[in-house]
Parts: sequence; C-alpha cells; structure tokens
Amino acid sequence: MTQLAPLITSFLREHMPHQRGYSPRSCETYAFSFKLLFEFAAKRLSIRPSLLTIENLDATLILAFLRHIEKERGNAITTRNLRLAAIKTFMRYVEYRVPSALEQTARIHAIPAKRHDQKLIQHLTIDEIRAILNAPDLATRSGVRDRAMMHLCFAAGLRVSELVGVLAENLSLQNGGSVMVRGKGRKERCLPLWKETARDLRAWLSIRGTVAVPELFVNARGEPMSRAGFEYILDKHVRKAGKTCATLRGRNVSPHQLRHSCAVVMLQATHDVRKVALWLGHADIRTTEVYLRMDPNEKLEAVEAVIPPELRRGRFKAPDALIASLLSDMGA
Repeated sequence: MTQLAPLITSFLREHMPHQRGYSPRSCETYAFSFKLLFEFAAKRLSIRPSLLTIENLDATLILAFLRHIEKERGNAITTRNLRLAAIKTFMRYVEYRVPSALEQTARIHAIPAKRHDQKLIQHLTIDEIRAILNAPDLATRSGVRDRAMMHLCFAAGLRVSELVGVLAENLSLQNGGSVMVRGKGRKERCLPLWKETARDLRAWLSIRGTVAVPELFVNARGEPMSRAGFEYILDKHVRKAGKTCATLRGRNVSPHQLRHSCAVVMLQATHDVRKVALWLGHADIRTTEVYLRMDPNEKLEAVEAVIPPELRRGRFKAPDALIASLLSDMGA
C-alpha cells in the first residue's frame, strides 16, 4: 500500500464528515471527483489505482486530467473548476501530513480556475410546465407519484437532491400545506405549497402505502427515489409531453430547469430578487441575480420607467455639390 491510499481514505471518511462537518452528499461528490482522477492517472501511467503515489499527482498530471474531463468527457468548465477545487482541498490536507510534498502541492494550488462564458439559464414556459405535469397517467400508481414529484420540484424550486431527500414526516398538508427542505450547507427552509401541489401530494400519500424508508418518494421496489431515477422519469414525461407541445420535441430538460422555471415565475410575480433567493435557499443573493439577466420583462420595465432626454433634431446638409449629387443618387 502506498502513502496515498490511507491519506485519501482518512480525508473522505474522517476529515470531511467529522472534522469539517461536510454532508454525505458533499462527500460523495468529492469521492466521485477522485474516482475520475485516479482512473485517469492509472491509465496514463499504466499502473493500477492502488499503486498510485502522492508524487504521481503532480501539477502536470492534474492539468492533463482537467483537459481530459473537458475534451473527452465533454464536461462544462464549471464542472472542471469543481473537480479542481476538490483536488486543491485534498492537497491542503496533504500539506500538513506530508511536508516533503509542499512544493508539489504549491504548484497544484497555483493552477487557476478557468474563466467561462456565462450564458443565459434555460427555463420552461408555463405552457411547457403544464404539458409536462399533464403527461403522467393518473390512473396508475407510478403516474400519481410522478406528477407529485415533478409538481413539487417545480412549485418549490427544489434541487434534485433536495427533492429525493424530502422526508414524509417533513410534509404537512394541514392549513394549506408546507414542506421542510434541507438544502446546501445543511440549511433548512420551510416552504408553503400551492393548493394544486398539495392536492397532488395528498393523492400520492393516499396510495404510497407502508414503506420501510422515511423518504417521501420511493421507487417501485419501495426504496428511496434516486437522482438518476427522477431524471429518467422527467425525461420520459418530457418526451411524452412533446407530442402535444411542439416546443418540447427533441428537447433535453434537466431537473434543474424546473427549479429555474420556478425562479422566473417567482421573480415575475414578486419583482423582488430577495424573495426569490429566500425561496430557492441561496446563501448569496448574487447567485439569484442571474435570473434578472434572463427575464426580458425586468429590462422592459426598466426601459419604460426611464424618461428619455429630449434631443434637438436637425437635418444634414451636404457640404458641396459632389456629395449632394451622390446622396441624391443613393436616394434614387
């Protein structure tokens, strides 16, 4: 066993969850980053992952890995930066335990995050949302569950991890209905439910039956719904909705687009980005401001609210006969 193996094990199993208090989802995300890194390094060096050493993970290999996930895996630059951040966090852990690797870790810390274009966020219109929510067959148990899941994801603006992590005990259908959600950073927020959303959730609870897990949504085997499971369900109903809604045909809709769509609806209804930030559970309002860029109504109202300056008008006169004749020819 090399020195790398016990280091990465203690980092993921002890340092992150117990010393730093990272959530299980964050630990899983970090573990997946290192899984990709070790697979790439082992293939590049033609050795087994268990034989990798700390010295193998130098700045040259890390840069090659970052190019690999961009070019070959087709990951976005934001994902590339997240993988780099995970590696740097581990290297800070290594610094205190392997002093001989200080120069090596310093070179890795010097690798900059990559700048990228900030494109407008993709979202769905109300008509598209309605078509997707109407796609499930409500005469079946799975159809009732699917409608309730997608409706709650949209209406509450949930991340997919928040959706599949909702506990049945945290759902209240009394006095209009509300749901308690645990989001990023283990921050909890309580959200009221629309009457239509509460109705769909009540229909699901009536046929959910007795299951051995506390999660609100379960699969056909009675196990907690997974992220991949919900992504499959959403994709299935988007394709079905495309038969009646032309703008959905051939379109890939991610669960996060339901969250974005909720944010746009909330912003149009409240005209207050702070309320949208509270609803979505954003720690920094600057994260929410991206929705201001994507909503043309906000810009139109700003234009209409401004009184343009009154300008003096004039008429251009040609300075000589040659220019005047050219202008008259162009007018003809």
